[in-house]
Amino acid sequence: MSSKVEVEVEVKSSAEKIWESIRESTTVFPKALPNQYNSVELLEGDGKSAGSVRLMKYPPNAGSTEITSSKEKIEEVDEEKRSLSYIVIDGDVLKYYKNFKASLGVNTKGDGSVVKWCCEFDKADEQVPDPDIIKDFAIKSFQDLDAYLLSH
Repeated sequence: MSSKVEVEVEVKSSAEKIWESIRESTTVFPKALPNQYNSVELLEGDGKSAGSVRLMKYPPNAGSTEITSSKEKIEEVDEEKRSLSYIVIDGDVLKYYKNFKASLGVNTKGDGSVVKWCCEFDKADEQVPDPDIIKDFAIKSFQDLDAYLLSH
């Protein structure tokens, strides 16, 4: 009964730059994406490897007033393929979805790259909408991260 949402975002930055920024999300995201992230706190691990746990805090205008934080655990990381997956283990997202797992990968495309983001989820009940707000948030985050990298 799991549902899935996928998105691809083409960006101008190189796959290496985008991947490195995603890997350094605890420091890069709040700086590069202040409208999307208040903070990214490292609770366990190094923030880059499987088993690491991060607490993401979002400002009230980040797309949803109902979702103010999420605790994510990194499940898998593949440096060669520039991909990772994580699950949400605590936070407001779990009020709406019984489980929420996401994965992303960064691939070279021409002079730039493409970021593929996918989430699998089970709704807490039938009235819960698909996570379009979260999908739109992911798209905007990758576009804004690209703009930040191109200007620095």
